[in-house]
Amino acid sequence: MIYREYIRRPHLISTEARTSAEPAAIKAYHVLEHMIVTLELAPASFVTEGTLIDRLGLGRTPVREAIQRLAWEGLLDVRPRAGIAIAPLHPGDWLRVLDARRGVEVVLARSAARFVTREAADLFHEAALAMQKAVISGNVLAFIQADKALDEALALAADNPFAARLAAPLQTHSRRFWFRYKADTGLAESAEHHVALIRSILDGDEDGAAKDAKRLMALLRGHAETAATR
Repeated sequence: MIYREYIRRPHLISTEARTSAEPAAIKAYHVLEHMIVTLELAPASFVTEGTLIDRLGLGRTPVREAIQRLAWEGLLDVRPRAGIAIAPLHPGDWLRVLDARRGVEVVLARSAARFVTREAADLFHEAALAMQKAVISGNVLAFIQADKALDEALALAADNPFAARLAAPLQTHSRRFWFRYKADTGLAESAEHHVALIRSILDGDEDGAAKDAKRLMALLRGHAETAATR
């Protein structure tokens, strides 16, 4: 397996365990983000704050905070007296997202290779293992979660909160487009590119990490161009 040397970390805390320990507002954000990315909340549909509170069971304040954050990221649009609109999905916008994302991903990759810590390395190992399991089982939802975990590891390793805050919403939008237009056929190929990036980062290879980030963005851009012509 291409992942083998990167997944020997039996002591790692599971994603489920970390989620259960999160503060309510952060948990609400992660759950709502996942529902939007996986289209459980359909693009261009409307919901109410009360409906989301009932579905999440986390209370008004944490759900409201999550809604505000997701609105700032462009995934929701809060409309007084009309409800909450889920962001639509226009295929051409995927290209715009990736054009904005490419440069910051290279910055993060280089910085991660330079500054990666043991804590961040453990998170990379865990993400690689989760991706491997998702590819083997064909579990798209698990792959989405592993991809999110990898992005969080990248943000931690890079030690650049300014770049990480810029990248995070772009990564989420891109993940949503990928789920809509490529999830049925793209698991193994996407995993190969992600693991190549992880390998370069853990090897401390800044130039290699930058090249792998560019290759990953090029792969996604190819998918986006195909989606835009449908």
